[in-house]
Amino acid sequence: MSTDPSTSNGTPSATTQDDRTWGMIAHLSALAAFIAPFLGAVLGPLIVWLVKRDQSAFTAEAAKEALNFNITVAIGFAICGLLTLVWIGIPLMFALSVVWLVLVIVAGIRTGEGVHYRYPYALRFIK
Repeated sequence: MSTDPSTSNGTPSATTQDDRTWGMIAHLSALAAFIAPFLGAVLGPLIVWLVKRDQSAFTAEAAKEALNFNITVAIGFAICGLLTLVWIGIPLMFALSVVWLVLVIVAGIRTGEGVHYRYPYALRFIK
């Protein structure tokens, strides 16, 4: 088995270390939600996408994917907030928080390895 980074279809990725680092930052910047709830999760990937979209296709794709996922999660949190009126929103919000954290970390690691990571169940607002 080769140790070369590969894309999701198994072909070698032609990315530089700088591209992989910025792609990883695009995903992990969503952890800014711990500093600025809701807004921080969207602002981090948005800033990386706006700054790097013309410089690196790999980083632009990673940032768009992270941005789409975090917008989807923000919508999910808003729905959970409404559902707190019937008490089901609180456990759903906890579950969504755990899933969000795990997927953001997995995406950061995989992108750092040079793999194009796609989040499951993310709405594609930015194409």
